[in-house]
Amino acid sequence: MKWTRVSLMGMVAVVLALCATTAEARVTRVEVTERSVVTATTPAVERVWAKVYFAVNPELAANHGIVDLDKAPRDKQGEVEFSADLLVIRPLTGGNGSMLLEIPNRGGTGLLGLVDGGAGVPKTAAQMGDAWLLRQGFSFASLGWQWDVERAPGRLALDAPVAMDHGRHISGLLRDDYTPWRVEDEIPLGHVIVGRIGGTEYAAAAPEDRRNVLTVRDSYHGKRTVIPRARWSFAHTVNGKLVASDRFVHLNGGFQPGRIYELVYVVDDPVVAGLGFAAVRDFAAWTKHDAGALAPARRVYAAGISQCGRFLRDFVYEGFNADEQGRMALDGVMAHVAGAGRGSFNVRFAQPSRDAEPSSSIDWPTDIFPFTDRPERDPLTPGAAAKGLLDRARVQGVAPKIFFSNTSHEYWGRAESLTHTTADGRRDFAPGPEVRIYFYAGLQHFSGPFPPRRGVGPLASQQWMSPLPIHWFWRAMVENMDAWVREGKEPPASRYPTFASGTLVRRADLHFPAIPGLTPPTTMAEGWKLDFGPRAAEGILDRQPPRLEGEYPARVPQVDADGNELGGVRLPELDAPLATYTGWNLRAATVGAPTERQPFLGSFVPLPRTAAEAATKHDPRRPILSRYADRDAYVAAYTQALDGLIAGRYVLATDRASMEKQAGAEWDWVMAQAE
Repeated sequence: MKWTRVSLMGMVAVVLALCATTAEARVTRVEVTERSVVTATTPAVERVWAKVYFAVNPELAANHGIVDLDKAPRDKQGEVEFSADLLVIRPLTGGNGSMLLEIPNRGGTGLLGLVDGGAGVPKTAAQMGDAWLLRQGFSFASLGWQWDVERAPGRLALDAPVAMDHGRHISGLLRDDYTPWRVEDEIPLGHVIVGRIGGTEYAAAAPEDRRNVLTVRDSYHGKRTVIPRARWSFAHTVNGKLVASDRFVHLNGGFQPGRIYELVYVVDDPVVAGLGFAAVRDFAAWTKHDAGALAPARRVYAAGISQCGRFLRDFVYEGFNADEQGRMALDGVMAHVAGAGRGSFNVRFAQPSRDAEPSSSIDWPTDIFPFTDRPERDPLTPGAAAKGLLDRARVQGVAPKIFFSNTSHEYWGRAESLTHTTADGRRDFAPGPEVRIYFYAGLQHFSGPFPPRRGVGPLASQQWMSPLPIHWFWRAMVENMDAWVREGKEPPASRYPTFASGTLVRRADLHFPAIPGLTPPTTMAEGWKLDFGPRAAEGILDRQPPRLEGEYPARVPQVDADGNELGGVRLPELDAPLATYTGWNLRAATVGAPTERQPFLGSFVPLPRTAAEAATKHDPRRPILSRYADRDAYVAAYTQALDGLIAGRYVLATDRASMEKQAGAEWDWVMAQAE
């Protein structure tokens, strides 16, 4: 049965007026724009699209950390108003009192589909997958928090005000960087990796200003060469003609693939981006404490992937898990594939989409101290007080339960080891009691397809991508988080590589087998100490590019004889292997810089099937048919490894049959490949 749409047109404005008379941070009203119900499931499920309106008082201490809030326009009550898009999907009966709150990645909602195996925003019963989350009684919500999201149907964004200095425009410097994958005459401003994922960019405010500088270099921290101003312009080709544009950069002769281009330019009118933190905080508080909330819940667990996992790390670090009354906003946090990062979420001229990859968003405030949840001293700042991500939350008594989960990619591309070592990269550093750290070995940043294929376009890769799925782990994490918060039931122990066990090493000490055509990268992500200028502590980054003052060395997991990583939670594909799975994949020669890592991607390289094949290819790995007599023997070995994961509660027993079916499909595919 299809979703039955309740058209609200004049009622689209079913507007809920809420506690507009108090001075506490709050939701002031909600406009429901679409309400739909599907009855072909048990229980019946409701889907609601809405816009949530907020107001915050800049004078209250809980809001002082929002950069430029004091410069935002105020209403008659002296408060700053803003709004966020909202999606709610919830069971109409049988709710369990817990909400899974997705922090949407660049405005896109997909977590429900990842957990339930259906569409990210299901419109029919057939698109709901197995509806596992909803059948357990969870409500699901996704709330816009990012101001620069591309405005398009289904995208969730934050509408925030622009800061002004007593009625005058605020100006400053901003930085763009980009590595083309093909020759391009012009590139757009803003964050570009695969399409314009950064959405709305800051336009060039003064195109002729001498502070606008374009440079090029060939490596992450290589020497910059200034490109003469006569060779480039703020311009865009329209109908075959080059016209002035404050949102594109044109280079005579074209931008060359594999080279890193960086533009520093003048911008104005900064958006108060840190209100995204207030939106999440106050939505959670409203959901938990107001009976008139759109989807009331007693517990709220926020989940964020990649950029949004970094958002949640920054959210707790900057002290936003206490609402204006000092109450805990988020009861649980699941920050996935965030590594050791935070981000450009609450600074002047913030571009929240920026991350830190081998070829873009280099030296942004991402992989910066502190990295661990417990306080530690900064080895690059002698005499400074120890710091940790949860310092403020612990002092306020609002530290949530936290899962920091990461894949192989984050050890190579997001300095993940710094979350559980000292910042000098020399000693293990265990998390606090509110935190679990899970390393999911063999997976890439996002799950690749099965059957596997190489990356294409700007992500063209030398190897097939790792197809290992994160789906099974997410379901277990949700169930374990709910049991931890609701019942006090301890979740599975942290599992990650350590110096003590010999499973965490310097890149130079990696014992990777000599697999033909598969050589580990010569570089990896580190943490960086960056000087953005004298006002950086206020969230104003005057020095662009920043001055590099030192590095916090990251480490990587050691591998076994097959090249598969040790020290983490291993899917049965690693304990009963058919292939080598890595957290890195190199750029294809066609896109330039072929010795450099591709962002996000891991590698999948099948084992030789027979001894003859291994000898022909000079492959040192033990052949498949010397490990397993046949398909049934392989599935039996797979199931034995799977039973260990189920016993440890890292995956659910209810997913055993589906995983065994996948094991058979993997065997069939690998064994069918031509030599």
